[in-house]
Amino acid sequence: VHFVESGGGLAQPGGSLTLSCAVSGTISGFYLMGWYRQTPGNRPELVATITKYGVTNYKEFTEGRFVVSRDDVANTVTLQMTSLKPADTAVYLCYVVDWAEDQYWGQGTQVTVSS
Repeated sequence: VHFVESGGGLAQPGGSLTLSCAVSGTISGFYLMGWYRQTPGNRPELVATITKYGVTNYKEFTEGRFVVSRDDVANTVTLQMTSLKPADTAVYLCYVVDWAEDQYWGQGTQVTVSS
């Protein structure tokens, strides 16, 4: 499975960023797509996921500020982030689960929220 993640960068508190991830490597697509995030010295934590059927799951800290979506034709997953806080600073990792329930993570894109 191959990931191309983009959209990370520097944002001011209260600002917005949109992360995108294009995934390839399977002809059957993915049951679950989404995002994790990781800060130095910590394990990755789930941010949000979306199933093939459009069912979403968000961790509490997203507080309605993040929206996850997917495009199954392009095999992409997107995370729209608004009202960003310094605590959102992390490496954001694209995440997919295939129909055999194998999990894969991308290498990540850095998001830094700072004034």
